[in-house]
Amino acid sequence: MATNRLQILQQMLDQDPDNSFARYGLAMEYANSGRLDEAIAEYRTLLAKDENYAAAYFHGGQTLEKLGQIEEAREIYEKGIEVTARKGDAHTRAEIEAALNLLPV
Repeated sequence: MATNRLQILQQMLDQDPDNSFARYGLAMEYANSGRLDEAIAEYRTLLAKDENYAAAYFHGGQTLEKLGQIEEAREIYEKGIEVTARKGDAHTRAEIEAALNLLPV
């Protein structure tokens, strides 16, 4: 089933490379299947095209943590806090702040 989701999401992106929802879905599928480097590449591409996609900051940071890239995770969380504060997205901001606070010093 995951392969089908990956194929569908990739087809959606082939048709519309700027489809933020499809790119986020693809990143999530990669992360859920353990393909963390590919997930990070998709999160980075997504945020480069759509810096306001708040959930990508949280899940991108989580994925970076799994890869042991703590400073990069910290940076993406901090940027996510800025974006969510600007957008008034208090819920996602709180989630990102909690993740940031759990990082080792």
